[in-house]
This record gives sequence, structure tokens and C-alpha cells, in this order.
Amino acid sequence: MASAASALTEHGSAFTVRAAFGLAIIPDDARSASTALQLADERMYAEKARTSRNSRAETRNVLLQLLNERTPDLREHVDGVGQLASEIARDFSLDSDQLDELLRAAELHNIGKLAIPDEILSKPGPLNDAESQFMRQHTIIGERILNAAPAMRPVARLVRATHERWDGNGYPDALAGTAIPLGARIVAACDAYQAMRNERPYQAARTQAEAIAELRHNAGSQFDPAVIEALCQHLTSPRATHDGDDRTERPRSDHPKSDRLHSLEATRPADRES
Repeated sequence: MASAASALTEHGSAFTVRAAFGLAIIPDDARSASTALQLADERMYAEKARTSRNSRAETRNVLLQLLNERTPDLREHVDGVGQLASEIARDFSLDSDQLDELLRAAELHNIGKLAIPDEILSKPGPLNDAESQFMRQHTIIGERILNAAPAMRPVARLVRATHERWDGNGYPDALAGTAIPLGARIVAACDAYQAMRNERPYQAARTQAEAIAELRHNAGSQFDPAVIEALCQHLTSPRATHDGDDRTERPRSDHPKSDRLHSLEATRPADRES
């Protein structure tokens, strides 16, 4: 069977076509032909899913290395988002493929920022209208990059939607509520928390308590309330290790913007770091 599948494999300069198969033996695996066919079909799709996950992992490694070479700070940020997303995903009924797609999207949600100039990413003051519009293209650019790898297309769909809002006022498609993929809703919340907890050129770091209060304030407008509840419960759980104890909260800086930012959108000017 493996030789036959190999014979049906074709390679081109920009593609590879493979044959998938499942094997079931009568009477060892099944007692009837219909049961054997069903089992073989299930094994074929399991193998296809495994191959797809392996391809995603390979593509993910290459893209994360590119991100790290270009902007090491962004790599640290997306690692934190991925860790947090994986922890709260347990509260939602995701199958193995959906969980894998979520984790890849959490790690690669900023990949489109490879196309954003450093002058915009690191600008200490507010972005002008043209810069803001350019920045808002990063989710679309990320989708295009990921769509180049067929195994990453489900991930690309999530990355495109990571800056949509629960109330429909996000971008790029103005999706609202459950029309936003669940994986993208989880990434958006974890992303915002990580952005608030770290010092940026345009934003002072917030304490854990302040960041949680901001997330709760924006639940139902910017974020899915169920996702925010799961995230906040995790962050305040005695078992949580993501941020440590608030008794060692990170110090506030003297950044000139630190006290005039009162909304979550304001803490993330033009969504540069989240």
C-alpha cells in the first residue's frame, strides 16, 4: 500500500500531490466488509490530519524564525500569546484539529507585521491616518502569507479575524459575535492581555489587576464575554503560572502616556503590538 501511494505522488516547483489511504484487515480489524471500509476510511482521514499538522508545524517553524530575525520583541510577544491561548482553550470544546489551528494562529497572528516598516511599529507617538490604515493591513497580509501553504489555510482564516470586534466594529471584515471564528476570539483576548502587560515604545506596562479590569470592561463590546471570563478565571487561579503573583507586579514606567490611556483600544494605538 505504501508503495502504491508513493507511486501516485507528484512533485512540482510549487506543489506536492500525495495519495492518502487507510488500511483495515478482515478478520483481524473487522468482521464485515462494511465495518472494514468504515474503519479504513477513518484511518485514512486520521492520517491526512496528521500529515496536515506536520506540514503546519514545519511552516510555523520557518515563519517564526523569520519573525524572530526581523523583530525579536514580537517573537517574545507571540510566544506569550500562544502559551496563554493553549491554557484557556481547555475551557472550549475544540477537537484536535481546531486546537492545532488555534495554537498556530496564536503564534503567527503577527506574521503580517513582517511587511510593516520599523518606523511605524516603533513610533513612540500616535500614528497618522495613513500609517493607521497601513497598519490595519497586517491581518490581510498575514492571511496571504499563510495561504501560500495549503496546510495553513485554516490558520490564515483565523489570523485574518484576530482584530475583529464582538460588536462588529473591528477590521478587516466588520464581523460580529459568533460570526468571528472562536479561535480568533481567543487569540484577540490573549493578545490584548499580553500587549497590556509589557512595556512598549508607545505604552507603559499595566499590572495584572489593571489588565484584567480592562479586559472585563471591554467584554461584550470588543471581546467575546465567554472568552474573557475564561481568560480572567485562568489568570486569577492559584494554579496560573503565566504572570505570577500580583505581589510582584511589574513597575509602572514614566512613559508620558501611562495615565491618559483609559480604554483598551487606547492602550493599543493602531493595534501595533497586539
